[in-house]
Amino acid sequence: MEKILITGVAGFIGSHVARRFQREGYRVVGVDDLSGGELANVPEGIEFIRGDLTLASTMASLPSDCRRILHLAGQSSGEISFDEPVVDLNKNTVSTLNLIRYGIEHRVERLVYASSMSIYGSVPSVPIEESRPGAPLSCYGVGKLAAENYLKVYASRLPFVAMRMFNVYGPGQNLKNLRQGMVSIYLAQALTGTGSIEVKGSTERFRDFIYIDDVVEAWWRAATRDAALGQTFNIGTGIKTTVGDLLQHICALTPGSSFFVRGSTPGDQSGIYADVTKLREVLGISSSTPLDIGLRHFVDWARQASRPGQ
Repeated sequence: MEKILITGVAGFIGSHVARRFQREGYRVVGVDDLSGGELANVPEGIEFIRGDLTLASTMASLPSDCRRILHLAGQSSGEISFDEPVVDLNKNTVSTLNLIRYGIEHRVERLVYASSMSIYGSVPSVPIEESRPGAPLSCYGVGKLAAENYLKVYASRLPFVAMRMFNVYGPGQNLKNLRQGMVSIYLAQALTGTGSIEVKGSTERFRDFIYIDDVVEAWWRAATRDAALGQTFNIGTGIKTTVGDLLQHICALTPGSSFFVRGSTPGDQSGIYADVTKLREVLGISSSTPLDIGLRHFVDWARQASRPGQ
């Protein structure tokens, strides 16, 4: 069985991706410092390494025979990146540089990198293509774009795929972190005793919400298809959804909940949604989970997870 390295394996997306590769027969080595993820998320049967990828000691502990790297570790909140920008830089950019060096040294076949829509910054209300120049508004976006550029610098020695993920949601997302993940933030508040959802910014803002199963499928294809090498992909649905529409869906699924608008979030994009032409033409992904269905699955999971003993 081929051995692969998955970073951020205790996180929301990383744990889901790891399970897919296990099912496909891969031997998974997972690494996570557990600063954001939960040990309980780590799939059974993988070789788990607890460590910080910015440290030489962690890098030295990684096995030398992993053929692919799926790099999902990092700090994933634009808002939080303003609190400690150096920490954000280390987690999202220095960790990537260390993995690039590791990949070159051990002749890794490809590195698939979790980038973000945040690299685009302020954009017009049209589907955004991967060719659009980056102009990030947050420290988080700056670090993600820098990591992409480092991958391009070393591309002749380490093939890569960059995955610019839009708003991912679904079962397993952290409902305790109210500073990362728009859908999970709103749902967590809707399921509290008051059901009152605080919205930071206009409800006319818009996003591209993509269900976790669709993201996992994109990662599987990006990691295994030759046509993906050297490519950058928007990982979204191509559907423009306003914050107001999202809130209406959530309130309909959580009777008794309501929302109010107060303040804003530093570095927040007013609106963005993906052009998914490359996702369709190169990776062969032509459909996505409808928002109402994905949200229903998420709400059902969240209610089950909140029950005593779960």
